[in-house]
Amino acid sequence: MKNLKFSGPARCFDSEEVCFEAVSKRQYKEGEVLVIRYEGPQGGPGMREMLSTTAALYGQGMGDKVALITDGRFSGATRGFCVGHVGPEAQSGGPIALLQDGDIINLDAIEGTLTCNVSEKEFSERKKAWKPREHGYGSGALWKYAQSVGPAVGGAVTHPGGSKEGVAYADI
Repeated sequence: MKNLKFSGPARCFDSEEVCFEAVSKRQYKEGEVLVIRYEGPQGGPGMREMLSTTAALYGQGMGDKVALITDGRFSGATRGFCVGHVGPEAQSGGPIALLQDGDIINLDAIEGTLTCNVSEKEFSERKKAWKPREHGYGSGALWKYAQSVGPAVGGAVTHPGGSKEGVAYADI
């Protein structure tokens, strides 16, 4: 990457499909930080790859003119200023769920930081009004998965108790 720092206003989407549609219709602006949330292990449920959106951005020549953050994942094919596996994920009430369009997001790949201009007090107020997204899986295997999966940072383990696991194989 040429640019190792990026700062811009958030443009929030509650699924990859909605973001991809906006990108396909070019309904975004240069300098924005596209936020795709509710794609983490619990929220997806699962942790789908966000390659479609990043590929579309590059196809439009905008790959280095916007940034993208998500609680979903990326493969090695993703290019541009993209930050995945953001946690805690939106479905569990992490800060990514509380972002609003226009919040200024600062990304620094040199320091390894992701910050925004929202105060702790404002996040606290937003959290009071927040509710988990209904993903439509009220029963079956995907519902069961969403109930027991742990966070991405711990390997998104799915055994009983995984959502409460403090030490994961990934830590070894």
